[in-house]
This record gives sequence, C-alpha cells and structure tokens, in this order.
Amino acid sequence: MKKLLYETHEKPKALLWGILSVQHVFAMIGATVLVPILTGLPISVALFASGLGTLIYILATKAKVPVYLGSSFAYITAVQLAIASMGGDISAAQTGLILVGLIYVLVAFLIKKFGRDFIKKLLPPIVIGPMIIIIGLGLAGVAIESSGFAGGDLNTQIIAVITLLSTIFFMVKAKGFFKLIPFLLGIIGGYIAAVGFNVIDFAPVAEAAWLALPDFRLPFVHYNFYFGPETWAIVPIALVTISEHIGDHTVLGKICDKDFLTDPGLENTLIGDGVATTVSALIGGPANTTYGENTAIVGMTRVGSVWVTGGAALIAIILSFIGKLSAVISTIPWAVIGGVSILLYGYIAANGLQVLIDEKIDFSERRNIIIVATMLVFGLGGAALPFLGSAVLSGTALAAILGVTLNLILPKAE
Repeated sequence: MKKLLYETHEKPKALLWGILSVQHVFAMIGATVLVPILTGLPISVALFASGLGTLIYILATKAKVPVYLGSSFAYITAVQLAIASMGGDISAAQTGLILVGLIYVLVAFLIKKFGRDFIKKLLPPIVIGPMIIIIGLGLAGVAIESSGFAGGDLNTQIIAVITLLSTIFFMVKAKGFFKLIPFLLGIIGGYIAAVGFNVIDFAPVAEAAWLALPDFRLPFVHYNFYFGPETWAIVPIALVTISEHIGDHTVLGKICDKDFLTDPGLENTLIGDGVATTVSALIGGPANTTYGENTAIVGMTRVGSVWVTGGAALIAIILSFIGKLSAVISTIPWAVIGGVSILLYGYIAANGLQVLIDEKIDFSERRNIIIVATMLVFGLGGAALPFLGSAVLSGTALAAILGVTLNLILPKAE
C-alpha cells in the first residue's frame, strides 16, 4: 500500500489546500446534484446539505476520517413514490428521511452498547449484494423513459446516446482528476449536444440572481411532519445505506491504513452520517451518504487529509448560494439525465454483483440461492404488499425486509 501524501490530520499549504478542495468537491458534485434533479428537491439545498453534512460528520468523528457526504441514490424511488402519492407534497418524503437519520443514531447507540456483531449477522454480504442490485436495476425504467427509448422522439434519443457515449469515453480514456468525474463530464457533453439541438430554455438562468439563499423547505412552513404509511415505507431502506456506510469505511480504511470502524468507531461514523441526513431532510434536502467517489479520489490522489474534505464542504456551501449555478443545473434536459443514468444505474447494480463475487458467495448452497432469488424477484418484479393502510411496501424496502428475514430463519449448511 502506497503511503498517503497527506495523512488524515495534515493540512496542506494554503494554495494547495484550496486546489485540492476544489478538485474534491467537483468529483462529488455530479452525483450530489443528480439526486435532487431526479426527485424534484431543490438543487441548492442538496449542495448546502452536502457541505453542512460533511462538516457535521467531521465533528462527530473528531476529524479522523476523510469522508465527504453526498446525496444518496438508494432513496430515489421511495422518495419519488412518496411525493407522487401525496400529490406533490414532500411531507411524507422528508419525514421518512428524518426518521432514517434517527435510525442511524439508534443503531450507533446499540453498537456502542452491544458491539458490532449483531450488524454483521443482520446484514451479511448475501443480503447486501442483492439490495444494491435492486437499487440500480429498480431505476432502469426511469433511465430508459428519460432517454426516449420507451417511445420518445429521435432528438431525445440522440442527446441521450451522446451523453452515454461521452460518459463511457471519460470512464475509459480520461486520466488523473478527469477519470474521477466521468458522470459530470458526460452531463456536460450531453448538455452541449442539447444546446446544439436547441432544446434548452435559458430563461431561468437569465432570471436567476447571482447570489441567492438556497431554496430551503422548512417544517411547518413548506411541509408538515407526517407519519402515515408513505413515510414508513421509506424507513427500511436504512438497512441498505447502513450496509453501504460500513463497506465504504472499510475500503477507505484500507487505503489510509487505518481501521476507521474501530477509531473513531462505527458508532461515531454512523452518528455523523445519521445526524447529517436528518438535518438535510429538515431543510428540504435528500438523504446524505458516504460516497464511493470519495473513496476513489482519496485512493488515486493519495490525499487523505480531513482538511481537504472539510475545505470541499465549505466550497459546496458557497456554491449553494450562487443562484445562477442552480439555475443552469435546473435546465439540464431529461434526455441528458437519462443518458447518464443508463450507465449510472447499471454501475450501481454491478457493484452489488461485485459484493457477491468478492465475498465468494457459494451459489451451490440452496440457502444462498433462495435469499438472492426471492429478493431479486420481489424487489424488481413490481411486488407490493399492503402496509399500514393506504401505502405499500415495494422495491428496495420490501426486498430488504425479506432478505434480512430469510437470512435469519434459514438454516446454514453444515
């Protein structure tokens, strides 16, 4: 393992610190703003919450872990359904995300009291892998429809293909920093194509102020706390994102030659992530999560400085106050989002397969086949079970509950 150029506690000189922080935040920004675009939540708030959440995380972990928090993809479908079922009201979605953050904190206290073993038993790789696959493939229909391949016009399809090919090109051919932001570069390529096809309305950009407060959505002002079935259908997805949290910290620890799950401890990293998610939801933002992009940029640059992730957080907060930036992002056509999403959602699903491969899951064991097969079919087949009256459990949430239950009750091979 190569030595880090900057350890977690080291601060680079002022100019270099700024440059490294800018690089870091732009490696995160593509996925961070894509989630609010897909769910209809404010882009400016997602940027603000991303930066603020990272600072909360740094405080909770005593500035020991170089993690940047961004918008979570795991909740996209559940949030979309919650908002749609409430006729555009975000009360159920935001209340559900607030509860997700609180569940993180609850799990953190349980770990502190009883240790980490119960989490390993609850969420082994045989459950985590299919969960991640379902997150990715569950969104496949959205990507195809947005790209125009479900009966859209030819121009939409061409823009989507240009976006997809641009993203692939940068993933395969780009070097250095540019290799870390292929999705952002793909969006830029597709956006340029969309300008060429004259499908973008720049009026919102012209009308936007250079400086503006983020479009915060506050409880009792823009939404109310709502504890109906639509809310509780979001909560089980916390099982998925807690799994991602553990995996990201394990990989990052190997890069930095530290055991972050021991020091500062999984309980502290979960508290940082959970409080950040609750705060984000309270101001109208998406759930926060640790990012694979963050792990990649630390691994490639060998810069593990928490000062750099903190600097990136401050830059994200500053960007959230630039009104024209949010306006430009809001003009991105759905064809561009669809094009990049084809690869992005498939990439997420492939990560789930990678979990099963890395853990050498034995599919000659019937127990493993039963768990994975049941989760995939219920998670992707459109199954929906009545839940607390008018709402339903479906998709990732339903698959997560079934996977955890089957893992606990099915006997293991002798």
